[in-house]
Amino acid sequence: MSYDSVRQQWLAGPEEFWAKAAEGIDWTGRWGEVRDRGSPVGRWFPGAELNTCYNALDRHADSGAADRTALIYDSAMTGAVRRFTYAELRDHVAELAGAMQAAGLGRGDRALIYMPMVPESVMAMLACARLGAIHSVVFGGFAARELATRISQARPKIVLTASCGLEPNRVVAYKPLLDDALAQADHAPELVVLLQRPELRAELKPGRDVDWKDFLRDAKPADCVPVQATDPLYILYTSGTTGQPKGIVRDNGGHAVALHWSMKALYGISPGDVFWAASDIGWVVGHSYIVYAPLLAGATSILYEGKPVGTPDAGAFWRVIGQHGVNALFTAPTAIRAIKREDPALEQAQRYDLGTLRALFLAGERCDPDTLEWSGQVLGVPVIDHWWQTETGWAVAGNLLGEGLFKVKAGSAGKALPGWDVRVLDENGAEVPAGETGSIVCRLPLPPGALPTLWQADDRFRETYLSDYDGCYTTGDAGYMDAEGYLYVMTRTDDVINVAGHRLSTGALEEVLAMHPDVAECAVTGIADALKGQVPLGFLCLKSGIARDEGTVVQECIALIREHIGPVAAFRKALVVDRLPKTRSGKVLRGVLAKIADGVEYAFPPTIDDPAILGEIESSLLSAGIRAE
Repeated sequence: MSYDSVRQQWLAGPEEFWAKAAEGIDWTGRWGEVRDRGSPVGRWFPGAELNTCYNALDRHADSGAADRTALIYDSAMTGAVRRFTYAELRDHVAELAGAMQAAGLGRGDRALIYMPMVPESVMAMLACARLGAIHSVVFGGFAARELATRISQARPKIVLTASCGLEPNRVVAYKPLLDDALAQADHAPELVVLLQRPELRAELKPGRDVDWKDFLRDAKPADCVPVQATDPLYILYTSGTTGQPKGIVRDNGGHAVALHWSMKALYGISPGDVFWAASDIGWVVGHSYIVYAPLLAGATSILYEGKPVGTPDAGAFWRVIGQHGVNALFTAPTAIRAIKREDPALEQAQRYDLGTLRALFLAGERCDPDTLEWSGQVLGVPVIDHWWQTETGWAVAGNLLGEGLFKVKAGSAGKALPGWDVRVLDENGAEVPAGETGSIVCRLPLPPGALPTLWQADDRFRETYLSDYDGCYTTGDAGYMDAEGYLYVMTRTDDVINVAGHRLSTGALEEVLAMHPDVAECAVTGIADALKGQVPLGFLCLKSGIARDEGTVVQECIALIREHIGPVAAFRKALVVDRLPKTRSGKVLRGVLAKIADGVEYAFPPTIDDPAILGEIESSLLSAGIRAE
């Protein structure tokens, strides 16, 4: 089939399309109607019953796939590799679920998971799903204040944690952070279950904390508990503009259907294939494509504890692919740029057999054309950018590898996938012409797998996502669509720079800067200007080994912007820096960069990967005479 034929099937009968996709899931009770038409957003398969853990594990473990590898844990930090068949992983999960059930956790209760990238983290998520409990995973090592907020909001009965996480050159103690968070929170869990890691042991608090091994000692395996398709599977908190995190709710039924469909159609993955999402379980990519989707599809999923560079070198990703026979890799553009910066000729890849790799998928932040084209040239496989959000749960735009790959356009996230009616609107809600930048929205209803609401905050959900444009979900992203329907997601709507009345996309400016042969990575933000209101400021990270004069590189970059965008961009300032401030999921903190440059106060971002970098940036701006006093 082709993209056009699949898209046409959905357009001709959206409910029939998803009902057919739902046949890939095992149900304990059928739905009365495919979609609740009384819900403007889209509640899918109301009245149906299923268990997500059963679909991810038991139905494979009870079949001829019992001995197929379900999960490969590869720790670049410790050198450990552990493999679990579907039968083995099912048994571990059933045992943990039994212990949690005996401790009083049941359907609809919450469990908070604050753990590193270890197999027990995946087991904890699946054990919650097995019981019909709702898990809320918080990125391991998250600051105590942010963790406390999530505990107060989710109000978990049980917290599952570990003694530490491992980062290059340091061990992150989790228990002091958790204890601090629990002291700040206005809710106290009944039990804390702690996995002791050999790299650092934690002290347990009597009467509240229990060792993981002791917790499992007398556990009896728990059966799967059927739940309503519209019951929550998990809550995943994402940062809110008000400082209060938003609890994204994901339901069981639509989530299972959408993720199962996407594995074959979008990623080209069949049962027995090996899929690697190089992310963290604390982020939506880890939820969707480390834990749930590959297992729903009967594939093998990689759980990687490490970095793209530095654990130990820029060949880390290629080692994992070669060692485990990975068929498709899904990672963030920032990871590829980090590898490119350290190893621009990709010499490290030549040490490994990458013959199993069929495609590289990129998402998480906009992929500049240079990174996409470089990846394709050196790997010799299709490189597919696609775009989605924590809220959407899976891709809004992409390229259907499993249905016959269509033309890839560098800089574009692809075309809108079945289920998503994407429009680009101006400030008055009118569609803009092809090629013109506007706000990217999705017409309601949303497809299976998208958020139906926020946790205990229906009004906030409507105000945040549904109030800007009538009948639309507001993505918060800005970009344009070309005449062929390719979507270009350029920036967040609040990252658009207004230079003397001209709206400029930071993504478009970064795209040009990335063309410079010495630039490995870059970011552009707007800073205050008395004459023009705002002007762009570029931050440039150079490739490893570049010894040219930095001032010359800056002047060449300024000339590139003038050549490709024109003097209207007013791009006259750029700064060479060692690294960019990013969230732990790889997003560049452009808003923080702008505030540092403007000399105004900013909230310390709790998701920042390395706080020390902000001081480095501030010093560099002051030395260059750019930062306002």
